Amino acid sequence: MITFENITKTYPDGTTAVDSLDLVIQPHSFTVFVGPSGCGKTTSMRMINRMIAPTSGVITVDGRNIADADAVKLRRGIGYVIQSAGLLPHRSVVDNVATVPVLNGQSRRAARKAALEVLERVGLDPALASRYPAQLSGGQQQRVGVARALAADPPILLMDEPFSAVDPVVREDLQTEMLRLQADLKKTIVFVTHDIDEAVRLGDHIAVFGPQGRLQQYDKPETVLAAPATSFVASFVGRDRGYRGLSFRSAQSVTMHPIHTATEDEMSTLRLDRGQWVLVVDSQRRPLGWIDATGVEKVRGGGSLDESTAAGGSLFLEGGDLRQALDSAISSPSGIGVAVDSSGAAVGSVDGAEILENLAVQRKSEDEERNRHHFGAAGNDAQ
Repeated sequence: MITFENITKTYPDGTTAVDSLDLVIQPHSFTVFVGPSGCGKTTSMRMINRMIAPTSGVITVDGRNIADADAVKLRRGIGYVIQSAGLLPHRSVVDNVATVPVLNGQSRRAARKAALEVLERVGLDPALASRYPAQLSGGQQQRVGVARALAADPPILLMDEPFSAVDPVVREDLQTEMLRLQADLKKTIVFVTHDIDEAVRLGDHIAVFGPQGRLQQYDKPETVLAAPATSFVASFVGRDRGYRGLSFRSAQSVTMHPIHTATEDEMSTLRLDRGQWVLVVDSQRRPLGWIDATGVEKVRGGGSLDESTAAGGSLFLEGGDLRQALDSAISSPSGIGVAVDSSGAAVGSVDGAEILENLAVQRKSEDEERNRHHFGAAGNDAQ
């Protein structure tokens, strides 16, 4: 457990970076510090491993005041990942990962062996172990950075905007990998970002920092989206927070409809009315795109299937959330959302209007439940 007790950080010029921070981070949780530039989120995180010292207040880790700990030993026991990986350019990948275990007294051979195992765990090909950082892509460098932080098996992992320097596609892959690692390793993670979408996707809890380094709200992501504690939080989260909040609503009760599909070999016999669409799939029923009557005519006239189909929208993983389901329908050129199984094969379709109806039913049920609790509590008080 990590606790901040009335922590304040003020610099000599009078600037207050963090103001009276009280916070408890539970063991094995994924906590995200989020906020605009200059709000104190990174300063707060760096005080955990004493890279920055607080002006006043106490920080404890598992009940021990970190001010009483040896700073070097403290840092070696806490994993740290920074933006752009921060790898040592003159060392190979495997030696970068083995850095902390060697510093802790492990033999170089044992540290390298353990480093290779960690590289595989973060999704890197062991063949990259002998390369140098400059020979890797940005995404690969970040994975090495995560591997290095995990190499000594620390209970706590600090991550300072680690994915902000990579492109959106790589960033999403790294986020997915991070969630998989956390499900497997169950570390206590403190992650800093300025991106509310990243915070909502990754965090068990979100700490929203605002002006003058003040904590505005600390709660589960679904609560931050549904009930912002301050006007600053509401503004920072954005006007589309209702849409983001759909990520926390199950789509299990959304009706799944049969979906009309066709393969390339079936184009010669396919008959479509104007305005009708069919999902083009491969031999494994994986979606390739949508085609309408005009597209079918182009294929029959000698046009390629790729040029005659419209790109499909996002896919809805069967059993996912309402945001995935609604986005699949909205982004589809046909207006029909495609549901797929874990292998990526199309298994059905979802309708945008029905998804919204499902949301309305969920909200009505929640309102009725709240009213029952409210009036039930009021009745008990009256007695």
